Amino acid sequence: MADEDTGTIRREFGEAVNMTASELETWLDSEESQAVGQKDGDGESTGHASGRRIVELLRTKKDDLTDDDLAHMRTVHGYVQRHLAQEPAKQDVETSRWRYSLMNWGHDPLKKG
Repeated sequence: MADEDTGTIRREFGEAVNMTASELETWLDSEESQAVGQKDGDGESTGHASGRRIVELLRTKKDDLTDDDLAHMRTVHGYVQRHLAQEPAKQDVETSRWRYSLMNWGHDPLKKG
């Protein structure tokens, strides 16, 4: 990928993912994390699998990112943007499946900063 594309992808990924690798790992181990999302054949949701990949990406040096890594980073940004636009009305967001799903993708909508 071109350098400017790489920079844009990394920036957008950084804007979408507001959880640290450690925060995300802890979250992915929770029952709430494992209870949400569309499941595939092995019982793990797409978002949960993505979360594990995001942890790896957060720990990867920028010079070591592959085209496949950058493609997943672009996917994460797109998912988070689409999902944020679907915020439920009049619901306790803190314990909502909406929030839990976003957190599997590395974004906690209640996290400040």
